[in-house]
Formats: sequence, structure tokens, C-alpha cells
Amino acid sequence: MSVTKPGVRAKRRTRDEVPDGQFLRVKQRLTSRGATIAAIVIATLWTIPTFGLFVSSFRPADEIRTTGWWNVFVRPSFSLENYADVLFASGASSANLGSYFVNSLVIAIPATLFPIAIATMAAYGFAWIKFRGSGALFVLIFALQIVPLQMALIPLLQIFSGTLGISGTFPAVWIAHTIFALPLCIFLLHNFIAEIPREVIEAARVDGANHTQIFFQLILPLSMPALASIGIFQFLWVWNDLLVALVFSGGTVEVAPLTQRLAELVGNFGRNAERLPAAAFISLIVPLIVFFSLQRFFVRGLLAGSTKG
Repeated sequence: MSVTKPGVRAKRRTRDEVPDGQFLRVKQRLTSRGATIAAIVIATLWTIPTFGLFVSSFRPADEIRTTGWWNVFVRPSFSLENYADVLFASGASSANLGSYFVNSLVIAIPATLFPIAIATMAAYGFAWIKFRGSGALFVLIFALQIVPLQMALIPLLQIFSGTLGISGTFPAVWIAHTIFALPLCIFLLHNFIAEIPREVIEAARVDGANHTQIFFQLILPLSMPALASIGIFQFLWVWNDLLVALVFSGGTVEVAPLTQRLAELVGNFGRNAERLPAAAFISLIVPLIVFFSLQRFFVRGLLAGSTKG
């Protein structure tokens, strides 16, 4: 007959009940009337600039230069000339967004997949493969997040242009984005993969599975919500990036992304400012499609590990 100390059961019950109580209190605060009103106000403030950009993209050039977008409610006037100009116009001064749009896709997709693939393998190694110096190496990788990427631009550019000779090409941009994304991706994925129950990993090892089989057949399916969330963040970051792509693409038309063309689109003294709203809204289409198509994975990834069970 086993004897249980009086304080043990009470202590265990307290540890199980306190997180649930905290979760309920946080849930009540987030779903209260004040929180709902605050969320609506914040969403409205964030939506107004996008709505103004959308309205301005359909306004004639003269009205864009002379009046604000809110005047459309007083004197409605719409035109498709801006979209026709940036999409279909030809000539040296045309926007020619088609090739830049393709360049952004060629840059963003590999620059999203490469760091996630490498970070997932590294996170699994740090979480479930013990080796000498793993803790210190993980802390070093985590500390790299505080290093500004601007400090690495010139050294990397020297390596790419001198040693490797790939400056001004897509691989240079892919490698740069992968390097800058790895510390945060490894840190986030390590926290998720390390929370997988040890019993699941040990059961797979008892069945004779090696690390490769565990990684591809067990870790990847269980980590899909986290991978989707990080993939959304990384894709949006690369798609909206100008600095990294501008430095390592060399400014060439064959490699330059859409953001570079948007920066060049205004011209001297802002003479082509009427093109910017239409061109900027075209650049928003892909991020919106990516976010809304993966929204359910995004929410699951954010909530993964936040509650028990």
C-alpha cells in the first residue's frame, strides 16, 4: 500500500488548475466589450490607408495630384487609366511591372522554402539530437537575431562579387535572404519541435526508426502549422523587401524585384506619382492571396503549444 504525502496531491492539482484559470481570465479579457471595441478601432485605423490606396488607384491623374482620396465621396470620378498604364503601356518610360512581378516571385518562393527547410532540420537536431556544445551553439544562433542585417551587407557583397562571383544573380539574393532568416526560424521551430512529447519520439525509436525517418514521417507532419506560420511571415518579408534585393541584385532589370520598380516609378520631381497607387495595389495582391489562403494554418501555428492538450 503506497502512502501519498498530503501536500503532493494538492500541489499537483494546483499546477493543473492554475493554467486553466489563467487561460479563462485571459479569454474573458480578450472577449470583453472593451477589447472588442479596441480591436475594431485598431482594425479600422489599419484598413483606412489600404482603402485610400485602393480608391486612389482608380482616380484620374489630375485629381490625384490636386486633391485627397476622400474627395471621391463628394465628387466621384473613377478611371482605369492608371492600371492600363502600369500593366500594358510600352516604351522606355512605361512601368513594365510584368517582368518585375515575375522576378519577385522567383525571389520570394525559393527564399521562403530554403530557410524553412534548413531551419527545420537544425531545430530537430538541437531539440532531439544531443551533441557536445549544442547548447552554446543554439545560444549563439539565437544571439544572431540582435545583429542588424545592415552590418553584413558589405561583407556578403564582397564574398558574392569576389570569391563566388554570383553578385547580381538570383542565387545571391536567395542565399542572403536565407542567411538573414535562419536565426529566427531556427529559434521558433526549435521551441515548437521541442514540445513534441518525448514518448512519441521514443516509441518511433523502439519501432526501429532512425533520425531521417523520424524527421520526415513524424516531425514534419506534426510541425506543419508552425511551418505554415513561419512561411507566411518569411514570404511577406521577402516580397516586401527592397534593401536586400537592391544590394545583391545589382539593380539589373533581370533580377530586380517589384519593390525596386515601385521605388523608381515616381520619376524626377514626382511627375509619375499617379502610377504609384495602382502599382502598389498590384503588389499587394500576392501577399493578400498568400495570407488568406493559409490563414487557418497561420492561426493554428500561432496557437500551437499555447494551451494544454
